[in-house]
Amino acid sequence: MLTLLPAVDVRDGKAVRLRQGESGSETDYGSPLEAARQWVKEGASWIHLVDLDAAFGTGDNRSQLRDIVQELGAVVNIEMSGGVRDDASLESALDAGAARVNIGTAALENPRWTADAIATYADRVAVGLDVRGHTLAARGWVKEGGNVFDTMEFLDSVGCSRYVVTDVTRDGMMSGPNVELLRDVASRTPAKVTASGGISALDDLRAIAALHQRGVDCAILGKSLYARAFTLRDALRVAGE
Repeated sequence: MLTLLPAVDVRDGKAVRLRQGESGSETDYGSPLEAARQWVKEGASWIHLVDLDAAFGTGDNRSQLRDIVQELGAVVNIEMSGGVRDDASLESALDAGAARVNIGTAALENPRWTADAIATYADRVAVGLDVRGHTLAARGWVKEGGNVFDTMEFLDSVGCSRYVVTDVTRDGMMSGPNVELLRDVASRTPAKVTASGGISALDDLRAIAALHQRGVDCAILGKSLYARAFTLRDALRVAGE
């Protein structure tokens, strides 16, 4: 079974979606808490909660994210992401009640700290791999961070248990997931893989689910749900086939 994580990306206190992760490309979808409540109502077992301001270095939405976790964390698992770069931001997310925290830029800029976080928190920490081609995108996707497979080699060696793999060029574009990239990443690591970016149809979920035996066991849903390409209930049905 493929586990689905509806996304709630927060900027300036609002639920938004970006195109290709670009700051300034936001589409406003209103209250983050209401969005999260809706996904729980429709059957979500996980929520992917992102602080975009923290990721871009333009502030933070910690109070809103904490409110979501405090209200819904008892009934749904929450994965938090965005701006987690040091002990304080990691511990804040975990203390708020996050079931799992994604580390992004920090894994590229401070690998030793990331290794310590993985050693301390094990599978409660995942590493985001935001990719253009085979090159990592760092710091809110505006810098390059080296080759994805070279980075994975180090992270595998320190025990990373999960990667969240996003093809930046497809994120928010409704152009289909990069199945080849997901297959390549999964074939090179013992870690589990979460697919992110580009999902636009139920057949995309079927294509990702076909990689389950390779270790791709989760998928993040963003624009496809907000644009009503399909319902979360239909996606959960397909994921359980």
